Amino acid sequence: MPAKHIRFDWAIKRLLRNKANYVVLEGFLSELLYQDITIKTLLESESNQQTIDDKSNRVDIIAETANSELILIEVQNNSQLDYFHRMLYGVSNLITEYLEKGQEYGEIRKVYSVNIVYFNLGKGDDYIYRLNSEFIGMNTGDTLELTKAQEKKFNIEKVADIFPEYYLLKVRNFKGAAETTLQEWIYFLRNSEIKEEFGAKGMVEAKETLRVNNLSDTERAAYNRYMDNKSYEASILSTQEFEAQWQIEQIEEEKMIAREEGIQQGIQQGREEGREEGREEGREEGREEGREEGREEGSQQRTIAIARSCKQQGLDTETIMAITQLSREDIEAL
Repeated sequence: MPAKHIRFDWAIKRLLRNKANYVVLEGFLSELLYQDITIKTLLESESNQQTIDDKSNRVDIIAETANSELILIEVQNNSQLDYFHRMLYGVSNLITEYLEKGQEYGEIRKVYSVNIVYFNLGKGDDYIYRLNSEFIGMNTGDTLELTKAQEKKFNIEKVADIFPEYYLLKVRNFKGAAETTLQEWIYFLRNSEIKEEFGAKGMVEAKETLRVNNLSDTERAAYNRYMDNKSYEASILSTQEFEAQWQIEQIEEEKMIAREEGIQQGIQQGREEGREEGREEGREEGREEGREEGREEGSQQRTIAIARSCKQQGLDTETIMAITQLSREDIEAL
């Protein structure tokens, strides 16, 4: 029976902040960034201070490499509609926070943003996405390059070396066995399991460091509580999503019923009003009136009802807006 290993987000909270365990993070980052990463220290950032609710869903760690580059690793468990914006916010604050007043712009550090998400962010089937900034000519299609003076002064090879790089790991999209060393890490992130044959950088150390059985009694109890909380949160979220979907289906059903009733009423009204001007003309007008009346009345009433139900269940305003298409003002007024 394979050994049980600790979830990566909990390891970041408790174990990987220890200097003796930097080799595990270094291995993961080296495989992901395709370069040898050496961590000089881990940093604290004012821009990453979080609320209690946010802290339960997201963990982060900031690493400073041997060549003074910054790597921000974030693990997000629950769905967040504006997570793309959060990625930009976190990097922007990190850049300015570590540029001292009076320093030249050329002293801005390279930042890597590594985001591990356990929900379906955006539309895409891959499990790793990378955003790397390049300036491309709109007419010629060429890539803007550095001058020799810029290369020498800043010790870089291309313009993209200045700008932040973003990595988005949608680990639940990874399926099947691990065939490459990077896939071994993705497999671990998805399944919290390290197979004996895995040989990626940092994996040998991770096999032992991240074993559940190697935790002290206190740490194991804390880890079990953490996993219980995650199971409870997943259950609540699943229930909310199911109820929201059920409410949407009810809305559609009510719309269909209201539409049919409106059509029948319109037909009858068209018959009565169309006797003088012609049976066919009256029927068509009645149908159109019935459609509009049934659609508007049924849709608005059910949409407001589902918004109120979602709000009572504790869903945030952005999620309710996505489900009902109501405005923020309408939802907050309920």
